[in-house]
Amino acid sequence: MQKIAIIGATGLVGSKLLEQIVKHKSNSKVFVVSRNQPANLPDNVEHIPLNQGDYSFPDEISTAFCCLGTTMKKAGSKEAFRKVDFDMVTEFAQRAKDCGAKNFAVVSSIGANAKSRNFYLRTKGQVEDELKKFGFERLIIARPSLLLGKRNEKRFGEDIGKVLYKVFSFVFIGPLKKYKGINAEDVAKAMLVLSKQGKGTVIAESNALQLFSKKHIE
Repeated sequence: MQKIAIIGATGLVGSKLLEQIVKHKSNSKVFVVSRNQPANLPDNVEHIPLNQGDYSFPDEISTAFCCLGTTMKKAGSKEAFRKVDFDMVTEFAQRAKDCGAKNFAVVSSIGANAKSRNFYLRTKGQVEDELKKFGFERLIIARPSLLLGKRNEKRFGEDIGKVLYKVFSFVFIGPLKKYKGINAEDVAKAMLVLSKQGKGTVIAESNALQLFSKKHIE
């Protein structure tokens, strides 16, 4: 039986990922790490409460998916933002590694760069670089652009971005194709597909994620 761990399963991509795992991997055991327990969990999904970073897995796992992410507005400060998007991500990676995980997938962002002047993109780039040091047999870094889909929370800036995207979507062709918005469900599907394809590190931006989302999920 494959054993999978997910953190961030109550967010936009994470909730879609959990849906896909339940749908396509009904014979797997899934551990969901979150503060609040998702509703209507099937029998093969176990909730692990996230209490100020203190949690553990009751068994070894093979694959871990990290869908954590916040915004500067919601976090309230750069320090609080980094706590979620860097510290909590790397803490989860370490716990997964300690429990035997060979595969690790993370949701990053288009434009992530550890040397960027933009704090958000710099943090995303730095956590990517840190995850590469863990030595996972398979590391998937998903870099979506604007995520499309209905969130449980309102993000005003993101909502404005979605409106503008619909108006100017025709310009996202050629070199700009990787900046085209992508449905959260497609990101989730692509992450599952990529987690089963060989070894090594793969960085997939929105256009590549879109292609992989069309492939069969094993």
